[in-house]
Amino acid sequence: MARLRLYQLVSPALPVGAFSYSEGLEVLVQRGELAEVAGLEGWLTAELERGLVAIEAAALAPLMAALSRGDLAAAGELDGWLLVQREAAEVRAQQRQMGRSLLQLLAELGWPLPGPEGPPVRGALGWSAAWAWAGVCLELEPLELIEAYLHGWVANQISAAVRLVPLGATSGQALQLRLGPLLERRARELVGADPRALWSGGVGAALAQLHHAELYSRLFRS
Repeated sequence: MARLRLYQLVSPALPVGAFSYSEGLEVLVQRGELAEVAGLEGWLTAELERGLVAIEAAALAPLMAALSRGDLAAAGELDGWLLVQREAAEVRAQQRQMGRSLLQLLAELGWPLPGPEGPPVRGALGWSAAWAWAGVCLELEPLELIEAYLHGWVANQISAAVRLVPLGATSGQALQLRLGPLLERRARELVGADPRALWSGGVGAALAQLHHAELYSRLFRS
């Protein structure tokens, strides 16, 4: 039953708006720096190995632990620390919007965040903390949740690339399969890691995300 719940969490039908963000990928495509599947694979591999998505994934287990015991203050502090790692205002807004949407969905399904209605943290938790709360509600193991988080991020990036590069749907699915072993390995490495002890080398991603707001025309919100 837990695995079926996990499938629901990673479904593209989850109404959180992930499809509307490219996280800087649109900038790279418009500049001609990413124009084929090999370039996309290299980009995704580098982000999974050294980008902020790995730090967010490592934070899921401690976020789940804090939320399981009802410690919204600890969860909010770690979630806020994750948020300030994002240099681009568009991506910070993305994290807040997607987190808010997922928390609202979980509340409507019968799993509101614990505690009184008023704390600012209730409406301020970003995507990573909301995802962790979903893991608590759905009774998922941290390792499974981290694998799903990384898989979902890759799937959204590939979906954006299919529309932007353009990348054929079959090529996109083949790439998702090739990245499977890396996703599995990174999840095992990150499940016991301290997110604050990790480092991010995603300077290129940060610059692309910052420059997205300057594009003359765009399909995505980040």
